[in-house]
Amino acid sequence: MDSQQQNGGAVLIAGPTASGKSALALALAEARGGIIINADSMQVYRDLRIITARPLLTEETRAPHRLYGHVDAAVNFSAGAWVVDAAKALAEARAQNRLPIFVGGSGLYFKALTRGLSAVPPVAAEVREDVRARLERDGVEALHAQLVLRDPTAERLKPRDRARIARAMEVVEATGRSLTDWHRDEQAPLLAPGTFSAIFLSPERDELYARIDARFDAMMKAGARDEVAALASRKLDPLLPVMKAHGVPALIRHLNGEISLEEAAAIACADTRHYAKRQFTWFRHQLPEFDWVKPEVAMLSIKAVFHG
Repeated sequence: MDSQQQNGGAVLIAGPTASGKSALALALAEARGGIIINADSMQVYRDLRIITARPLLTEETRAPHRLYGHVDAAVNFSAGAWVVDAAKALAEARAQNRLPIFVGGSGLYFKALTRGLSAVPPVAAEVREDVRARLERDGVEALHAQLVLRDPTAERLKPRDRARIARAMEVVEATGRSLTDWHRDEQAPLLAPGTFSAIFLSPERDELYARIDARFDAMMKAGARDEVAALASRKLDPLLPVMKAHGVPALIRHLNGEISLEEAAAIACADTRHYAKRQFTWFRHQLPEFDWVKPEVAMLSIKAVFHG
């Protein structure tokens, strides 16, 4: 970690699921008087404490925890909504002169926190396909000429810059506003460069997968099946984010009599292992500023920032 980073900044703890992030955050919060701020997109939902591995109530009494279980399952929560809540939690930590500790596995949350959030809405697949077809049919220079009529600022683009011209046209077609216009609405990052220390816990893969399997077994013994049954009884839209939490779809299939409990557990663990693989890949490519450390030496790495 960069020893130049200020003690008064923030600590970011990311990593794959079941890598020990929450335990590390709690130990640091107790040692440094910190506030733990959730950066996991599933742990925000109040309906799912067990199967999302939210901190236990006994753990929450040992240090202040924010943004855990504060969203109803019926809400389609987003990274943008999380940033609004995170800004309040960060302001609280600073007002109390406490160390803000962001912990979780949701890469988009950390990217929004440290890089800002794009205001450009998603472009529908059919719009993208139409623009690409026109690009191939008419050529990049013709598409650029059409774009300039819709967005005069596009004159600054090189007439043969296929990627940027296509992207700008997609946004205009989808929203009626230019990409430049949207960029004016972008949110600045909550944490500026140099004001935070960021680590990514990187356990050995075999060890991690064993922990994932063992944790799911512990979740089942703690009542995860009943928790998912209560969620299913609400008959929410299956496309809501909460309905895709790891283990939820498989257990709902079990509750519906489609598969056995053993099959549901096997599917849930496999899905979680695949998710962990994606987390490794995402952070490696999207957030290279995170220092990768083994869980067993992570606290030493953090202490080095605070000069022991």
